[in-house]
Amino acid sequence: MTQRELTEITVIGDDDTGLVARVTSLLFERGINIEDLDQAVRDDLFRMTMRVDTAGMETTRDALRADLGELGDDLGVDVRVRFPDDRETKRIAVLVTKESHCLRRLCEAEADLDAEISVVIGNHPDLESVAEEYDVPFHDIGDAQGNADEEHLLDLLGEYDADLVVLARYMRILGPNVVFRYEGRIINVHPSLLPAFPGAKAYRQAKEAGVRLAGVTAHYVTTDLDQGPIVAQRAFNVPDGASVETLKERGQPLEADVLLEAVRLHLGDDLSIHRGRTKLRDDAAEVATGASDDSAYQLGMPPELDRATPDEPTDERLVAPPETSDD
Repeated sequence: MTQRELTEITVIGDDDTGLVARVTSLLFERGINIEDLDQAVRDDLFRMTMRVDTAGMETTRDALRADLGELGDDLGVDVRVRFPDDRETKRIAVLVTKESHCLRRLCEAEADLDAEISVVIGNHPDLESVAEEYDVPFHDIGDAQGNADEEHLLDLLGEYDADLVVLARYMRILGPNVVFRYEGRIINVHPSLLPAFPGAKAYRQAKEAGVRLAGVTAHYVTTDLDQGPIVAQRAFNVPDGASVETLKERGQPLEADVLLEAVRLHLGDDLSIHRGRTKLRDDAAEVATGASDDSAYQLGMPPELDRATPDEPTDERLVAPPETSDD
């Protein structure tokens, strides 16, 4: 059974002794096999994500949700169940601040995504007019300084039933309360070739470091800033004496490009994540390596780079000479 056929169960709340045992025992009693389990604690907040095989379970979906909900109430945690075929059309929530290029690119591509951009959420009101232009509801969750109300954010993500959260140049760090609930379903674009230049002002960091090659990265969001599993990257040359504005002008179209590519990959269930690294699934990798296929994925630089990269000389494996004896 592949991961795409598994049901996802997420448990979020205060850490407590016996919590894992109570949840796993309930699943075992209903004939549900746990295929994968991951858990973490950050800022006293517990998160457990399980992928389980419910194909032969001895209960109904509604009954399972009700039983897990009742157990969650008893334990003081939030339990959510997502079956892989709950909804044919996925719903995307886009988080923004003031830059519109990534949001526009996503909205323009919506018809080809086999998904619906159901809401745009900002920590400033600046992009409300852009959302209205594409007939998408907009909500401002920020105060005068742009500090986001994450409880309001969670309410909106629940109200619009978001399957995927896309940070389209959202200039705020998401707290564990959000990340844990949507881990593996939040994609961000960062204006550098991560792991280089994480955090704020990445283009300025690149200029001050004097790099000759800069770029952008789409990655999954974790509670560690700009350290989530990398999905795709794009690079560009930095001209002599280039200003920060020049880097932005070269980088911003690539930001929109790589973010859209990552969204396509996620929606197509073409990625797997293992030990902090992403990998194309076998069938998606076949598409990606098909040079004649117009839909081939470009996770890095285009194939022309391979043809321009020298293939020699290379270091050969050093073989130690045989030991000699004085006998």
